[in-house]
Amino acid sequence: MNAAVALGAAALLALAGCGQPGGDHHAHRFDDAEKWARIFDDPARDAWQKPAEVIRALRLSANATVADLGAGTGYFAVRLARAVPAGRVYGVDTEPDMVRYLGERAQRERLANVTPVQAEAREPKLPVAVDLVLVVNTYHHIPSRVEYLRQLKTALKPGGRIAIIDFLEEAPMGPPRRARIPARAVVDEFGRAGYALVERHDFLPHQYFLVFTAKAG
Repeated sequence: MNAAVALGAAALLALAGCGQPGGDHHAHRFDDAEKWARIFDDPARDAWQKPAEVIRALRLSANATVADLGAGTGYFAVRLARAVPAGRVYGVDTEPDMVRYLGERAQRERLANVTPVQAEAREPKLPVAVDLVLVVNTYHHIPSRVEYLRQLKTALKPGGRIAIIDFLEEAPMGPPRRARIPARAVVDEFGRAGYALVERHDFLPHQYFLVFTAKAG
């Protein structure tokens, strides 16, 4: 894969309340994972992120292989790991301290099926094809998205899916409004990359939740 993409913890900046209009959405360091874990994994997030409902909606088999792109401190990765006890979760991040933290967290929580992956800016470095790619609050950070999505097909198993969760334009939290990508634009970009929208969930109060599969041929 050669499309440019930044899938690191900076994509989760919105959860820190830093992504306000007029601010610099990227001018923050993420080399203190313990500090950011207190923000990213704040139990108050559950009320609007609804992780249990998200995972139920994904209908994962117990042996599914999942990639959590922009995994950060593992908010979704550890939950996914419990949902696929016979499967594997790859927590992908470009920030080394986040990758380190996720590995230590997986050990603490005895989740042997979590594999931290140190990505590069232009390469997620997934070691195998996966059943699902989950991208939460990260899609708007991907440059050259149509080309990247075309390349990402090679990381999907036959029938594999990509789920995108990101902030609505009118959400009270999230990145600066100028950085947000409307759901309709996401659908258009996936269509141009050769995917079809197969599911749309509307239960998240501040985010859209779209699921795509690659079109045949």
